[in-house]
Amino acid sequence: MSNYVPNQQHYDRMPVDISFVFKNERPAGKHGFVTIPEGKDSFYFEDGTPARFWGVIMNGAANFPEHDYAVKIARRLSQAGVNYVRFHQLDSEWATPNYYRVTAGERVVSTRELCPESMERLDFWIKTLKEFGIYACIDMCTYRKFKSGDGVKFANDMDQNVKRYAHYDPVMIELQKEFCDKFWNHFNPYTGLKYKDDPFFLACVISNENDTFKEHKGSRQYGKKIPYYEDMFEDFYATWLKENGHADMLEEKDGRTVVKDYKAFDQTDLLQAEFRMVLEKRYADDMYAYLRSLGVKVPICDTSWPAGNGLTFAEKDMDFKACNNYFYDWGWGEYEKKTWNRHIVDNPVSHLGGNCASRLAGHAIFQTEWDMPWSNSYRAEGPIWYPSVAVFNGYSGMSIHTYCYSTYLRDDMILGKESPANGIGGVPYREGIFACWNDPAKFGLFYFGAMLFRRGDLSPAKKTIGARVTDPNLWKLSRKLADTAMEVHKVVTLPDDISDEEAMTKYGLDEIRSAESEFTKEEKQAVVEELKAEGKHFLTNTKNVIMSDTGEMWRDLSRQVGAIDTPRTKVVYGMLAKDVKAGNTNKPYEMKLNGVTVSCNTDFAVVGMSSLNDKPITHSDNILLCTVGRASNTDAWFDGEKMVNYGHLPIQMEVIDAEIEIETDVPDLRVWSITTDGFYGGRVPVEYLDGKIRFHVGPNWPSEYYLIMQE
Repeated sequence: MSNYVPNQQHYDRMPVDISFVFKNERPAGKHGFVTIPEGKDSFYFEDGTPARFWGVIMNGAANFPEHDYAVKIARRLSQAGVNYVRFHQLDSEWATPNYYRVTAGERVVSTRELCPESMERLDFWIKTLKEFGIYACIDMCTYRKFKSGDGVKFANDMDQNVKRYAHYDPVMIELQKEFCDKFWNHFNPYTGLKYKDDPFFLACVISNENDTFKEHKGSRQYGKKIPYYEDMFEDFYATWLKENGHADMLEEKDGRTVVKDYKAFDQTDLLQAEFRMVLEKRYADDMYAYLRSLGVKVPICDTSWPAGNGLTFAEKDMDFKACNNYFYDWGWGEYEKKTWNRHIVDNPVSHLGGNCASRLAGHAIFQTEWDMPWSNSYRAEGPIWYPSVAVFNGYSGMSIHTYCYSTYLRDDMILGKESPANGIGGVPYREGIFACWNDPAKFGLFYFGAMLFRRGDLSPAKKTIGARVTDPNLWKLSRKLADTAMEVHKVVTLPDDISDEEAMTKYGLDEIRSAESEFTKEEKQAVVEELKAEGKHFLTNTKNVIMSDTGEMWRDLSRQVGAIDTPRTKVVYGMLAKDVKAGNTNKPYEMKLNGVTVSCNTDFAVVGMSSLNDKPITHSDNILLCTVGRASNTDAWFDGEKMVNYGHLPIQMEVIDAEIEIETDVPDLRVWSITTDGFYGGRVPVEYLDGKIRFHVGPNWPSEYYLIMQE
């Protein structure tokens, strides 16, 4: 029977502080601006130091904290190992403060002026984050609701964002440029720098989740269709067709030159897809050039998601690719709250494959959003799987969506109720499910991402495969190879204007394959067998194992388990006490890594450890151990996959019952249970025998955190 204990996280401090591991990285900007050197596909600082970022998104109002609160939050982020914040949705009307006002009440008739009080708060927030060694990426346009006072036609008919229209309406484009000028030339009195001159900023996204290929669905964040702007698009398309020798596709109708039998978003119309690619590239290149003309120095990208091949090729002149990705079914409604209890660990494809398919060879990539949201019972897999796969594929950073939406976090907040429902961009599925700051199953595991990303505990792939797109349909994202190969080797997509021979040399590829092909089970098995010959540890069932070519990361689909096995960080996760193939639902089996063995008696769990110094775990005298599985509010009630009641405080965490064995040459190691207040709660009994320590967590002083230390 499961045993749960309270795990109430504090908004102003972490139970364990690992900021000392990265103390030499303060303040942010000490290495100069982030750059992408010629011939590299990842971020570096100006002084040549690799630039890797692990962090969170601060949504809307969370970016305008009062001074004393700003210091508390920045300190807590650094304690968790965070060195990067994405400034997101600062232009959202639904949130206060925002760029245009601090409080709700007075009517705002234009979005062309920045509120001085809001900007003062943002200035201090930047100064504070910088002191704690935390950088920021910024979106130029996210949820800006243009007003009639801005000179935008039919502004009152638009929802809280304009999406595709802002990519081709000349008025909206000029307003975006005006904002960029005001933002990047803003002077911060706390740093003595204009934003454009501050290496605190690491990158810039021109427009979040917005491109010419996405349809306005009439619901959620895509907004209403407005005839004026729909006709404007068709006019642009008609002009392009005429200029490119397709006048036979046009006709005169009601005084306009229109496209015969025109259908917007007709995915059989490959000419329309080609035009959308041209239009997207025109917008991206224009905004990029304008930002550079202002003196913006940081890497710049167009938008932040994987979409069709047309978007991929339209972005080929951008500095990097940003991607947003979720393990989620978007079933959380305004009134019916549907959870989604699915595992990452037994998913036969790598659901980050779309990122690989949209990342052109030679380009850096940044995961600007990821999440495995509450209330998925297995969400603790996310903070392990996401950063490990990203590091393996050479990502420069990633941020979870989201840390919080407001500046009023408290210790007495339950999971899932930090923000309202339909108010956030008219999207009911956001009601609190993304806020992770007090979730022991998500932010509680952020220590590992810091070690994998910032410290580089996990190795990048040995082999790189170039995926060649052969499908002419630019609406489609060619991702099959990426879906099946990216956890075995690194996968990138080849630009459409380079030959295979040139690509092999220019990008240092090991192989080129069709993007529409699959990476077979036999090929995956060959990697496993090669590593087996090298003496790598993994479970005996190898037919359904997806293993990296480094041997440091694998998932066993049939057993529903996964592992990270590096010298300084080791994690096992999934259904650790459930042998699915054998049908023994309560039988634990050994998860044997190099130097560490875990036998877990709790069916679902994450059991991980990182050395808190530069030594491998087998030689370290200071090791952080984390154990977590399911977590929820007290008395939260679910009827199948429907949530009936949020529950109440305290937040409860399932106790993980596991036997752990560590090979070590360090004598007198003690295992201390650490409380959520950061107290040394009690000593777990330890047996030291034949160069190994053995101990049992769960029955004695149960906690999410343990410190294995020499006194």
